[in-house]
Amino acid sequence: MNRKFSALVFAAIFALTALHAQQPVTPPAARPAPAPAAQQPADQPAEASVPTLIQSVNEVNLIFTVTDRHGHYIPNLHQSDFALLDDQKAPSKVTSFHQQINLPLRVGLLVDTSTSIRTRFEFEQQSATEFLLKILKAKSDRAFVMGFDSTPTIEQDWTNNIDALETGVNRLHPVGGTALFDAVYTACRDKLLTERGPDPVRKAIVLISDGDDDQSRVYLDEAIKECQRAETIIYAVSTNWTPSRGKGDEVLAKMSSETGGQAFFPPSVEEMSNSFGSIEEELRSQYALTYTPADFKENGAFRPIYLFCNDRRYQVRAKKGYFAPKPAVR
Repeated sequence: MNRKFSALVFAAIFALTALHAQQPVTPPAARPAPAPAAQQPADQPAEASVPTLIQSVNEVNLIFTVTDRHGHYIPNLHQSDFALLDDQKAPSKVTSFHQQINLPLRVGLLVDTSTSIRTRFEFEQQSATEFLLKILKAKSDRAFVMGFDSTPTIEQDWTNNIDALETGVNRLHPVGGTALFDAVYTACRDKLLTERGPDPVRKAIVLISDGDDDQSRVYLDEAIKECQRAETIIYAVSTNWTPSRGKGDEVLAKMSSETGGQAFFPPSVEEMSNSFGSIEEELRSQYALTYTPADFKENGAFRPIYLFCNDRRYQVRAKKGYFAPKPAVR
């Protein structure tokens, strides 16, 4: 089957699903399905405030970004503009679709403090602080600061107090090796996996590192899976400014891609602020789709997601899948 025909088939499947939906419409064990999203008729823009809803345990909340080939965010798209497969099947029902949502943020700032980045560390601290000042705008937003060398250390726990977060960033000092995978795994397991409540939130890790790991006890794939369990995306900012891209950059790109985020490779330390600006814009400019998967089973299995825009000029960035919850132990 050629690519064009395949796209037409997927679009047809999703179109039928959308018509049906127009009616009221490893490491630690996998946790329940993703955080809920606001109920709202399809194809209507989301309001500025975030409404409360009751979500079924087998509903999936998929938050994603759509850009053109130049990386510019594309607004004002509709549910019918997308095709979706969950575990190779069209969803049984789409319950809501929102444009340009503005969810409360839960951001983990993870900063590489190994000796390999000593020469540029002070500027990285300054850029990270400026990013937090810009991104945390609402009382409902919260962030934490983690530094990592051979071990991860929380310098400031969850808060929306900018002064406290800045103090946490300033406590970071470069020393030792690099346990990047351990840091990401720990941040998701201990901080982001437990961030659940009655309202939906947007969870992200902003990772500042050169991507080189020489100390971790967990593997790259284990760290990625823990992010998927925690419904957390990774935005990575590379601190490798050598002319050639190395293995570390490949690691950052994979972690970002597999979780639905993006990796940035600024050409110099002075350009880091532009990368943070792009992350801020993307976190505040996204779509949310809530649906019920077909043939859903609470078996703890990983269910792959395939989402694309019918207009192939546009690219969709979304998580690659999620872990279904395991059945309750009786």
